[in-house]
Amino acid sequence: MKTFLFFIFLISALYSNILQEAIDSAPPGATLKLPNGIYSGNIVINKPLSIIGKDDGAIIDGGGVGKVITINSSNVVLKNLTIQNSGKQMHNLDSAIFINNSKNSEVSNCKILNSLYAIDMLMVEDSLISNNFITSYDNDISLRGDALKIWHSHNNMISNNIIDKVRDATMNYSNNNIISNNHMSNSRFALQISHSNNNIIKENEFKYNSVSLMLMMTKNTKIINNSIQSSKGAAGIGVMVKGGNKLLFEHNRLKYNAKGIYIDSKWTEVGMKRYIVSNEISYNKEAIHFHLTIRNNTFSNNNFIGNIDDIVKSTAGFKTKSNVVEYNYWDRYSGFDKNDDNIGDTSHKIHLYADRLWQYNNKIKFFYASPIVSLLNFMAQVAPFIDPILLLEDTKPILKHTPINLY
Repeated sequence: MKTFLFFIFLISALYSNILQEAIDSAPPGATLKLPNGIYSGNIVINKPLSIIGKDDGAIIDGGGVGKVITINSSNVVLKNLTIQNSGKQMHNLDSAIFINNSKNSEVSNCKILNSLYAIDMLMVEDSLISNNFITSYDNDISLRGDALKIWHSHNNMISNNIIDKVRDATMNYSNNNIISNNHMSNSRFALQISHSNNNIIKENEFKYNSVSLMLMMTKNTKIINNSIQSSKGAAGIGVMVKGGNKLLFEHNRLKYNAKGIYIDSKWTEVGMKRYIVSNEISYNKEAIHFHLTIRNNTFSNNNFIGNIDDIVKSTAGFKTKSNVVEYNYWDRYSGFDKNDDNIGDTSHKIHLYADRLWQYNNKIKFFYASPIVSLLNFMAQVAPFIDPILLLEDTKPILKHTPINLY
């Protein structure tokens, strides 16, 4: 009865663009069903309430000013709506939806179009963001806003969204969230997570981003069963990791990136920090790029196939230390398996020879693959006159690999 009464009220009120009056008049817990039409935005919801598009043509339009919808309550549901045309003031965080201090809320089956920030979440818990299509204004990438801006928000589910042509999706100081089955493309940082713990990123597709995943000072992050492909630009990065602790990167497909995984770790860190296991890392320019030091990593059961360089280190000094590297497939491995146990009789060592000196000095890269550098490299391998630098050693390389199948 509550739903029916307010639906009748909305037939007259909303077509006169008085959506805010309908919201203010509704009792807590009411459901407002919107017929097709364009409704004025800049609305504020201060009570538990559901707003559901009755058909696919219910549009809430912000008119290019401020926030289209502001939610200051728990138990608010927005469903089957088109929400569009927020303001364009970056310093005001103009957004399609601003959710503030809310629990058990939901945004689902919505289209968010022509908005600076799409969904801005501040202190949101136990909520659902699912099955939405999100894109930003058609500006230069640095002038777009974030599809998701998640700040101090915990125990949320972000799932089955299509996010395209935004700037970033960011999560800061937010714990125990699940981000799953999303498609994120054509953005700068598809997903940036900072100072957040116990989050799970699983079964997503990242494609055509400058950086698909950026992790900074996170703890107990699990990245499982994702496809991370075709990061754009000469420095396009699949996954960038800076600091943090207990990262599990498992069963992912990492292909066609300039840098597959970029790891920036401190030489002072202690204890195992990163577990990179059972992934397909293939056809990247650089499979794994270490910036400062190679230490405290576990690499096991990965397939390294068709990369121009499997391991790169861009800073001289700081010896390789405290890594566990075993049971990986390396297509460059040239050893034998006499007892036919699929484990190489000798370890697979990745050295830095003369033709890799550009890793420390990019000016030398001009001569990469030139006859003189190739000759120096061949001589260094056959009859080394100086000891090459050992980057990484797999003590138990495998000769036949098992393909990684996602999902």
